[in-house]
Amino acid sequence: MSTRRTPRPHRPALAALAAAALLAGCSGGDGGAGGAGDPAPSADRGSAVSAERCALNEAAGTITYVTGYQFQSSVSILDPVAAEDLGYFDALCLDVEIQPGTGETAQNAQLVAAGTAQVSSIAGASDVLVNVANGVDVTAVALFGHVPVATLMTGPEVSDLTQLEGATLGHKGALPVTIEAMLRSAGVDVAAVEQVQVGYDPTVLARGQVQALTGYKSNEPLTLREMGEDVTEWNPEDHGVPGSIAATIVNPGFLDEHPTAVQDFLRAQLRAYAHCEEDAAECVALAAERSQVGYDTEHNQRVWETETRLVADSRPAGQPLGTIDPATVRAEADFLLEMGQVDAVPDVDALVDEDVVASLYEDGQLVWPAP
Repeated sequence: MSTRRTPRPHRPALAALAAAALLAGCSGGDGGAGGAGDPAPSADRGSAVSAERCALNEAAGTITYVTGYQFQSSVSILDPVAAEDLGYFDALCLDVEIQPGTGETAQNAQLVAAGTAQVSSIAGASDVLVNVANGVDVTAVALFGHVPVATLMTGPEVSDLTQLEGATLGHKGALPVTIEAMLRSAGVDVAAVEQVQVGYDPTVLARGQVQALTGYKSNEPLTLREMGEDVTEWNPEDHGVPGSIAATIVNPGFLDEHPTAVQDFLRAQLRAYAHCEEDAAECVALAAERSQVGYDTEHNQRVWETETRLVADSRPAGQPLGTIDPATVRAEADFLLEMGQVDAVPDVDALVDEDVVASLYEDGQLVWPAP
């Protein structure tokens, strides 16, 4: 079922804050999050925000943030965790409660739409679009990577994807739409590929139980190579398939009522992102402290380094980190329609608010302290 929402009216308060940001001081590098090399904020609450803005942020109450999947060191998981533990949220007078997600993007979207959570990570723009098309009311305010995170793994004996016809392909419950599009683009008769649901153990590929396996660029291929396995990755973007990594969604009512809190949540997250780029080990250790016994810090550091590299390599020139561009989201929407994942293209202008991230930067650099 598809739905079309009426675009929200212009928010005078948000526009005014964006203009005020241009008058504030800023820090950081060209086009990035900035501020990574600056000292951590003072432990004093409100040290990076005016008293007036502090009061506005405190009026928002507790902001519940749901991660995409547990405390895995992925983009839009590790950075908010670090923002909390490094004191960046507190410096902006934000009370943030971070809850681990299960990996079910629909569940995260529903929690945000219901107001049970105010902010959440979600896999990418396509996941936002599918949820909105199914009647879930959320607003996307940030997007980090502009490339599909899904990959298809095979052994080195596969030199052409058409060789998978008659072979067995394992997935986690459904064939990712970007992988299906890649197979079609490569001339594969998808109906001739035997698809089976497998668990989260990628060694099924190494053991020959499947001849192809779907996964994430930042996870399963790393695990297999750490085991010494020779893996070939087949990536959708090499076949012109659009995709994205790490979208941030918010409850639209919360955004309307507390725009400074949403702005400053992302401000702290972006500052933490830059810090974690410089000191991944420290940030991963913070995530490990929140996790259950058995957290693989070395693997998770590689997860973070892989995903931040994907983000950096795919970011459009001159576009600040976290920018969500309605045009690129619309391209993904058109792709989903073509692939039959939605009945109609959702109203992108209604579900995307690009002004939030735009208000955080001056000349491509993150504004810190907050205006």
